[in-house]
Amino acid sequence: MLAKSFIVSALLCAFSINAAPALVEVSKRQSITTLTASQISAFKPFTFFASTAYCEPSTTINWSCGSNCAANSDFIPVASGGDGSDTQFWYVGFSPSQATVIVAHQGTDTSQIEADATDIDAFLENLDSSLFPGVSSSIEAHSGFANEQAKTATTILAAVKTAISAHGATQVTVVGHSLGAAIALLDGVYLPLHISGVSFKAITYGMPRVGNQAFADYVDAHLALTHINNKEDIVPIVPGRFLGYHHPSGEVHIMDNNQWVSCPGQDNTSTECIVGDVQNIFEGDTSDHSGPYDGVEMGC
Repeated sequence: MLAKSFIVSALLCAFSINAAPALVEVSKRQSITTLTASQISAFKPFTFFASTAYCEPSTTINWSCGSNCAANSDFIPVASGGDGSDTQFWYVGFSPSQATVIVAHQGTDTSQIEADATDIDAFLENLDSSLFPGVSSSIEAHSGFANEQAKTATTILAAVKTAISAHGATQVTVVGHSLGAAIALLDGVYLPLHISGVSFKAITYGMPRVGNQAFADYVDAHLALTHINNKEDIVPIVPGRFLGYHHPSGEVHIMDNNQWVSCPGQDNTSTECIVGDVQNIFEGDTSDHSGPYDGVEMGC
């Protein structure tokens, strides 16, 4: 769950999120659909993978982290790292039952002040051309999230290549919650620039906005993304659109009645979707950030 300093920063910079009337018009023309029980349950292994990223690397490297690891008992770890302070925990491995390499990033730990500072470093900047070669200079991302992703990028790239080679994998799935969701999304843009012959998808939870309109459009064109938002969580509505931030498409919103709905388009303003339901941070509930996501609370 994001720490108090991030919530304070949200109060200062993100309460005004009404924008983009064109998005409203598009949203009205598109259909919001309710997910079936089987569609919801298909996300659960990935929810546990995201939750497991909160566990110490010494336990994820040998898959001995308790109930989180037990939920995906056939997982084969390849690498893990981070200290939960200067660098968020992460791990890479292969899931035979899901037939995919998994890359998972820890979210914000309220006991780590330095990680919180990353969250409030809300400035848009160009992506590092050495990590993101060929990506247009019009594409910008939150500097704090980009800096955090850069810390582990090359190490994770090497681990993903190892996992693909060792297991003959044809798919890579990046997951994360909160700050980990933002890092995972950036990995979902980064990794395909350096690895060919496999497909990539991202499944994230409680994800803040990560980049500008051009970034959101790039994600829509290049990555299969599902970002799941829980009830009145305020984190997905920050940083504000008035600061130039935009969500990519792919939202799934867990409504107050526990129905899961698919919200088409970017920043869908229907009241069934997070932007329309939580129109400013004063209408949100920070306790919804950690879950539950189909019964799973984020954390180790």
